[in-house]
Amino acid sequence: MKTLSGDTIVVATKNAGKVREFAHAFGKLGKQVVSMFDYPNLPEVVEDGTTFAENARKKARTVAEALGLPVLADDSGLEAAELGGAPGVYSARYSGEGATDARNNAKLLAELAAVAERRDRAGQGLEQLSDGTKLLSEARFVCALALYDPGTGEFVESEGFVSGCIMDSPRGDGGFGYDPLFYLKQQGRGIAELTTEEKQAISHRGSALSSLLAKLESGE
Repeated sequence: MKTLSGDTIVVATKNAGKVREFAHAFGKLGKQVVSMFDYPNLPEVVEDGTTFAENARKKARTVAEALGLPVLADDSGLEAAELGGAPGVYSARYSGEGATDARNNAKLLAELAAVAERRDRAGQGLEQLSDGTKLLSEARFVCALALYDPGTGEFVESEGFVSGCIMDSPRGDGGFGYDPLFYLKQQGRGIAELTTEEKQAISHRGSALSSLLAKLESGE
């Protein structure tokens, strides 16, 4: 395994859902995961990168240098095909200042509903599930991970993706962010209907985590 300074990894997020997922993965390697909840006075990181990877790198290095501990940062988001890839790197703040999951989801549905209305006027129908749920757009979740160790000055990075569709109504209560609106055709379920283990096996963050852990174990 690639050597990391100490047994603690700081996850640069205040998203409790992400903390749970990372703790579950790194616990298997005997690493304790803490988060920015444990370090309330850290400097704010302006996520001004044009890609998910740029934002993840910036967060990881800034927080790691402030703490002197290895830091894992992710930048992830949703890309909806019918919106030209939006919200993309703006996923977490899609609905503006003070954005919440509920507001972001509401804006996404409103934007896609407007597109669907234009398609309907043009005679282009939407695909529907057996229960009448409409699929508003093909989409994918993207996750970029960056683990920075200030003890070595090295990054370990990975990316993951999962493809699906945006539903016109939420399903499940096991996810966060845009999860309740994301439908997985292959599984026949919404991503928020999966267990933690099922989600990590197929999700963008799970895929990126698997790749990152493989790199750590192989010493890349």
